[in-house]
Amino acid sequence: MATITPVQDVDLDFDNGSFDSALFASETLTNWQTLAAIIDHTLLKADTTRDQIETLCDEAVRYRFACVMVNPIYVSTAVHMLEGTGVPVGAVIGFPLGASLGSTLRQEAETLTRLGARELDMVIPIGLLKSGDYRAVERTIKAVVQVAHDGGALLKVILETSLLNVAEKLRGSEIAIHAGADFIKTSTGFGPSGATAADVALMRGVAGARCGVKAAGGIRTLADVKALVEAGANRIGASSSVAILRELGAE
Repeated sequence: MATITPVQDVDLDFDNGSFDSALFASETLTNWQTLAAIIDHTLLKADTTRDQIETLCDEAVRYRFACVMVNPIYVSTAVHMLEGTGVPVGAVIGFPLGASLGSTLRQEAETLTRLGARELDMVIPIGLLKSGDYRAVERTIKAVVQVAHDGGALLKVILETSLLNVAEKLRGSEIAIHAGADFIKTSTGFGPSGATAADVALMRGVAGARCGVKAAGGIRTLADVKALVEAGANRIGASSSVAILRELGAE
């Protein structure tokens, strides 16, 4: 049986500039409007209906969320509903397993940006990362980054941290940043567990000021958000977004 030799030539860079998590948290948690501006209003369940997507978009306009995050089949619907509102549409690719072919990821990215998606959340090739095939992981991400950026979209790379050990989290974060990701992200919400403050702090330690850090998965309360933002997240993905804002005074 063929074996994959781990590649060790992706350097971890610890001189990454500074991101003031405490200052960002204090400014973001001032009121519900500033908090809404960093939340991806998300609905990714397999049984999501068109009516639910329409409600999601209505809420996004009302509360001015950072974007709506939907599955690929609903990008056209969301783009149509949000046209002219200033609220962008995001979509997931290679989701939730991180086991798609690179060519499939590029095709998804190209199609979705053409349909109007302006943010893409891609799952890192988890198995390749755990196999130590870092070059393949970076090549895959870099190719998708190029397609996303050419199409006018941001790319967030999901690590699925609950499946990784500390060394893999560090390495995966650095590879994604080196490949050009705009954000590194904790979780799909479909893994064994979701975002933790410890993982966010670790990822921010790698990222510094080089890219954003998105926390997602299991975020249901204002206390959850506060802990994650204070740890270094500057974007939150949640389906309980409206309930969280109401804890901060939204109606």
